[in-house]
Amino acid sequence: MTAAAVASPRVLVLGVGNLLMRDEGIGIHVVRELEREEWPERVTVLDGGTGGFHLLSYLCEHERIVMVDATMDGEPPGTIRVLRPRSLTDMPRTLSAHDIGLRDLLESAALLGAKPEVVLVTVSVAEISGEGVPLSTELSPRVLRVLPEAAALVRGLAREVGRQASA
Repeated sequence: MTAAAVASPRVLVLGVGNLLMRDEGIGIHVVRELEREEWPERVTVLDGGTGGFHLLSYLCEHERIVMVDATMDGEPPGTIRVLRPRSLTDMPRTLSAHDIGLRDLLESAALLGAKPEVVLVTVSVAEISGEGVPLSTELSPRVLRVLPEAAALVRGLAREVGRQASA
């Protein structure tokens, strides 16, 4: 391993969501697009499913994290936002319908001494399956339309945070 590889940060690209709940699975759809690509050795692209404490070790092992998830924030479906929380209190408590919120996981990682830099990409959704909407693995047309844009944004952010830390 070269000195440059040792100095570069470990970057986690983490998509979360529930594929069975239609647009709520956008984070997983983005990660599946990115998994098809070649990534540097120190970049991990992970389907985080619906979250949970099994993700805690990944959060503790990486210095930089780019997360992608759905959010019901009242914005038009397909709206993509990038959040760079300065502290855990800046993180939304719950982004979507996961049992354990990402903020909860990051707080747990902090208790273990890990404090990764987090960039959060959210895609606004109007509804998710289970709230009068049938279960489906298909994204709605408005959210599907922004899938390539969201994947490109996450790809660029993953490379950006990797370069920033090694500079």
